[in-house]
Amino acid sequence: MRSRLKLFTGDNEFSEITQPQVSIPLGEILQAISEAVVNDRTWLSDFREDEVKVSADLYDIISASIHLRPSA
Repeated sequence: MRSRLKLFTGDNEFSEITQPQVSIPLGEILQAISEAVVNDRTWLSDFREDEVKVSADLYDIISASIHLRPSA
């Protein structure tokens, strides 16, 4: 897991520096990741431990599909 930088503000509390967020359609992400998997791009391993935020309904679908057995 990547270490997070802490910003010292002068008091005894530290706050995390957050990276900017960008919103893009899921289709663009899927296209880029699919191409990277097919072509065995090394950058995939750089982001393997990163967390992403998804909607609750997409999470439910992904979770269900992981637990389904492939059809014969």
